[in-house]
Amino acid sequence: MSRVKRSVHARKKRRAVLEQTKGFRGDAHSHYRNAKEALIKADQYRYRDRRNRKRDFRRLWIIRINAAARLNGMTYGTLIHGLSVAGIEVDRKILADLAVNDPEAFRRFVDSAQEALVS
Repeated sequence: MSRVKRSVHARKKRRAVLEQTKGFRGDAHSHYRNAKEALIKADQYRYRDRRNRKRDFRRLWIIRINAAARLNGMTYGTLIHGLSVAGIEVDRKILADLAVNDPEAFRRFVDSAQEALVS
């Protein structure tokens, strides 16, 4: 069996980890073993929080839509139900943006939902 000399590749691997942990606190940016553990943990947080970000934004949109709907005399749930009965397919991101930036257009959506619920 031939001998494998690892110095170049090992150093390259360690340098890559230390470059990725630049800016970490304490030994996590300067000592390889601590940096490697911190990097693994950071990757776990990144993976988890990419999913949590979607959840957080949906919650924010719902809060904004509810606030604007209540200003127009309707609750969030009845607004969404009315829009689905009316056959209006607009997602919460767009509705929230309209609620903040174009209240008149949002009011027209509310009116459409009310008409659909009455009939």
